[in-house]
Amino acid sequence: MVRSRPNMLETSTSTSASSSSSSPERAAYDDDTDFFTAQRNDSESSIGVASLRDMTMSPSREREYRVSPISRLPPELLIGVFTKLSSSMDLRSCMLVSKTWSRNSVDLLWHRPLCNTWQNLESVIKSIREPGGYYPYHALVKRLNLSNLNDRVNNGTVKPFMHCNRIERLTLTGCVQLTDEGVCSLIYGSRSLLALDITGLNSTTDHTLRAVSENCGRLQGLNITDCSKVTDDSLVEVAEHCHFLKRLKLNNCSLVTDESIMAVAHHCPYMLEIDLHNCRQISNVSITALISHGRQLRELRVGHCHLLTDAAFLDLPKNLTFESLRILDLTACHHLHDEAVERIIETSPRLRNLVLAKCREITDRSVIAITKLGKNLHYIHLGHCAQITDTAVVQLVKMCNRIRYIDLACCHRLTDQSVKQLATLPKLRRIGLVKCQSITDRSILALAKATTVDPRPKPLTQSLLERVHLSYCINLTLQGIHALLNQCPKLTHLSLTGVQAFYLREDLISFCREAPPGTFSFTKVRDRMVADKKTEFTEHQRHVFCVFSGEGVNRLRNYLNESPETLYDTEGTMYDDRDGEDMDTDHQVAGLMHATGLNDDDDDDMDEVDGGDGSQYELEGER
Repeated sequence: MVRSRPNMLETSTSTSASSSSSSPERAAYDDDTDFFTAQRNDSESSIGVASLRDMTMSPSREREYRVSPISRLPPELLIGVFTKLSSSMDLRSCMLVSKTWSRNSVDLLWHRPLCNTWQNLESVIKSIREPGGYYPYHALVKRLNLSNLNDRVNNGTVKPFMHCNRIERLTLTGCVQLTDEGVCSLIYGSRSLLALDITGLNSTTDHTLRAVSENCGRLQGLNITDCSKVTDDSLVEVAEHCHFLKRLKLNNCSLVTDESIMAVAHHCPYMLEIDLHNCRQISNVSITALISHGRQLRELRVGHCHLLTDAAFLDLPKNLTFESLRILDLTACHHLHDEAVERIIETSPRLRNLVLAKCREITDRSVIAITKLGKNLHYIHLGHCAQITDTAVVQLVKMCNRIRYIDLACCHRLTDQSVKQLATLPKLRRIGLVKCQSITDRSILALAKATTVDPRPKPLTQSLLERVHLSYCINLTLQGIHALLNQCPKLTHLSLTGVQAFYLREDLISFCREAPPGTFSFTKVRDRMVADKKTEFTEHQRHVFCVFSGEGVNRLRNYLNESPETLYDTEGTMYDDRDGEDMDTDHQVAGLMHATGLNDDDDDDMDEVDGGDGSQYELEGER
């Protein structure tokens, strides 16, 4: 019996139909699919492909396919090729090759239109407004970012985008001329909106957030930093209607109270990150609820929430651990004591980044508790925790040998013993020792030496240090810093403000950064926690300013290496063997601080100007 040969056209058609049913285009617009979290590269959720049904070949097309093998690729593979093109001009050229290429590259070009200049913005608006266009461009825009033009964007600017109702990410950071009217025009009908950033729009009110709660039920990220007019009324509505909320930033929202945070804790079970920096009306009950109900919570930042006490953590449910919590920032929570820190470590054994800066009541007891985090700990900030001693730091290093960043600014009880131990950390990249006046060149030489990864005999590894902050460590000399520069090739930042061996040398100052102006204000940029007050920078402070960054570090290193014998007395030793009892260190420090008008309360501001990390941090571990 002769078996009939299948009809090739029917096979092609059936294959096309089945492929189209599972194509990214259908999935991208399926309201039941959450591509924001389902895909590693969430930008793919904004890219659609043409149906294979449209690719049925005519005789002329068959001839084209024989000439151009790439044209036989299915749309999914074509898009995969086009995604490798980083230039928008290259994508535009692809659109002009053929209808097939055009259909499969237009989404890539338009899902995030480039609006970094006013000219580009005008071009985008013109295409969106043009009637009878080849494609419905307004429906292709999935990400809109106008932050690069923040000083020029107003309500009229965003009006042409009001019909772009498939936007998934809307970024309006710093567009201070926008009001509720302009923002709401973009939000109305935006059922696909997943992330909204209106940082710095201090004219926005509850009206904007009510529009969010009514239209954006799939919202996952909301950043209203510095939106000081927003109150609990609208935030409660957002919490009640946006149950998929995962990231919430309320920095400097001074009117926010426990009412809205409790609503978030009870109605948003998928919360991953919440930032309440400087929300000063937040109290213990909110923090306890957030941690207790947020079993997936990874990041909690409550810096400068001065109402918090030990009870916020001591009242956590017994016999429960919160394995997901990785980052906890408690900057300037002045009422925290050792008992609270011990409870934090007990309930969150996998903390990776812990910030206790300006928690002045904690002692060595807290640091010993922190050692239980072991290899999980990568980042630790203990600035202004002045009761900490060498004993605790030595134990911390022994138990937590994967620390990448440590800040011990103003821990005046620490000596060379602590720094020598810190120098053995094999992964250490950044260290802050601002105003640790007891350290000497012994500490610097220890940091300069390459360390072994483990006790077994092995070749010495190259130092990984990138940023070192030694401002106001008045006992340091040029010889010690020279050794540090030569042994740390990855060093990109070195702060030596107030170190006489440097700021009094005109030849060395020529390589440092320019001192900041006399009067300036500090702002918050992304995750950098910068003082928000105006500060007078006196002439004395400008005079002792000495910070080397980037190329300045390399130039300083090269200069010192050219003729070291002419720079300092080579017959002397880098340090003497005296313990320092004969040195009136306290008197020298007091004199320097008086001359520069500095005290411990000014240190955060100084660290920012100094380029220090006293009140900022970068996360180098996994999020």
